Amino acid sequence: MSDENKNKYATILTQSISYLENRGYKNIKANLKGYTTPKSYAKVGSDITITPDIVAEKEGRKHYFELSLKSKKTNLLKSKWLFLNTLTALKSHRFRIITTRGHFQFTHNILEDIHLNNKKLIIV
Repeated sequence: MSDENKNKYATILTQSISYLENRGYKNIKANLKGYTTPKSYAKVGSDITITPDIVAEKEGRKHYFELSLKSKKTNLLKSKWLFLNTLTALKSHRFRIITTRGHFQFTHNILEDIHLNNKKLIIV
């Protein structure tokens, strides 16, 4: 990822955190400098680790948030979303996807591919 993309990602992640704080979410953990990093999950027999972008609590329930930006690694993104969706369903947590205007169609197509088109998107 180029420095420009990293800066854009950090900017959108910061906007997303502000959005969540305004909606009453507490104990926000984010994959961003200045915040506690959320718990990572490692795949057995592989060097792949999955870390949610944002984890927050509201009304006693844990919510996992993923930031969706256009990417060439769609298979990895699909696997990550399916894993997080399954994990949250097992533990009675919530999983939401955050996107921006320019990335809405990309996100919608990915969700249709993995049959998660019932997910409501948060547009920041």
